[in-house]
Amino acid sequence: MKKRFLYLIFPIITVILEILPYGAVCNFANPEGEPWRKTFSYFDLIPFGYANFAPFLTAIVTCAIVISLLVYAIADRPRAKTVAQALLCVGAILSLCPLLSGIDYFSVVGALITVTLVAELVLLLIPLKRSKSVDGNETSI
Repeated sequence: MKKRFLYLIFPIITVILEILPYGAVCNFANPEGEPWRKTFSYFDLIPFGYANFAPFLTAIVTCAIVISLLVYAIADRPRAKTVAQALLCVGAILSLCPLLSGIDYFSVVGALITVTLVAELVLLLIPLKRSKSVDGNETSI
């Protein structure tokens, strides 16, 4: 059970990165020419109001991932791990959606959020170390 709590490291790092006010990017028009670049938290609704939906939806999916992995770590429900894997795929794709508007709408923190989501997906796809049970059969943790 203790080893399953290690699955929560990357999602917690992801939530911390999403709370920082440097992830979501909005470019506002400037009458002098060059647009103003403002960054916001993924949980902030200002980018959502300016039709930048992906950061807020990524934050919601990340919270669902944390809940699903908590259920898996505490109750040992393999279905929760499968749900977390599916949510990680959705979250990683959503976190890349600002690139559809251009590189100006993507930030370094946004890239780190994508990296942590993909790293967690890889971690979930690789089974933990197998241990031998009393009867000699191998079981995964």
